[in-house]
Amino acid sequence: MLLLACSLSLSIYPSIKVSAQGNLMVMPKRVVFDGSKKTHELNLANTGQDSAKYVISLVHYKMKEDGSFVEMGATDTSENFADKYIRFFPRSVVLGPNESQTVRIQLKQTSKLLPGEYRSHLYFRAIADEKPLGVEETNRHDSSAVSVRLIPVFGISLPVIIRVGQCSAQVNISSCSLEMYDDNTPLLSMTFNREGNMSVYGDITVEHISLNDKVTKVGSIQGLAVYTHNRARRIKIALDKNARVDYSKGKLYIVYKTQSDIEPVTLAQTQLLINYNPLEK
Repeated sequence: MLLLACSLSLSIYPSIKVSAQGNLMVMPKRVVFDGSKKTHELNLANTGQDSAKYVISLVHYKMKEDGSFVEMGATDTSENFADKYIRFFPRSVVLGPNESQTVRIQLKQTSKLLPGEYRSHLYFRAIADEKPLGVEETNRHDSSAVSVRLIPVFGISLPVIIRVGQCSAQVNISSCSLEMYDDNTPLLSMTFNREGNMSVYGDITVEHISLNDKVTKVGSIQGLAVYTHNRARRIKIALDKNARVDYSKGKLYIVYKTQSDIEPVTLAQTQLLINYNPLEK
């Protein structure tokens, strides 16, 4: 039996304050040091039915304009990484079914940091069981018998951000357009343009406003980031084709707000006239 482990690594930013992949749940989904607080805690939970081991490390990711990530080498200096200024423990955990564990993250040696934002990603990698349940034994006497079983190795990463000194960012939305898929699904495309020395993070809501001013929510993305040093991020949202709206008339109102249980702050907003007149601001 030849066992091959294939790695599935995802950076996940879902709508609730939990990141999950495979049978691992991590909360909160991002860590930001932007004040006097020097420590943060992450809660890990195994939601599966088997014990699992996870190795924790720091990795460097660069976001591309389409929102995908590219892993950067340790010697890359194109971005401000946070790995030299944080420590975390433990560095590996073994969780039984429905067990949980706390991971503590601390700042270190930050007194000489220049103003700005520093980011690395905490990566949780599942260690594949060498003899998974259900693996069939091959015939030991038949040297020509070879079987292969692919073992998926899941990983999940979340950003750890340090903000030092005066940090600010501004966002505007441009290049909005609406097109239809072959299955009549409306696809909204737009570009988020960021300025400043910090990243932005929030939720997108899209509403259709009819000619008689009826407002209908038709789309959303929760937990969307534009990181430094990205100046732009291109977004596409499939709108609700089952909503009772006429996508050939009216306008779309697009708003990008911070996540908050109290009062979200609007980061950017714009509207698109669906009759393809110039973008109204």
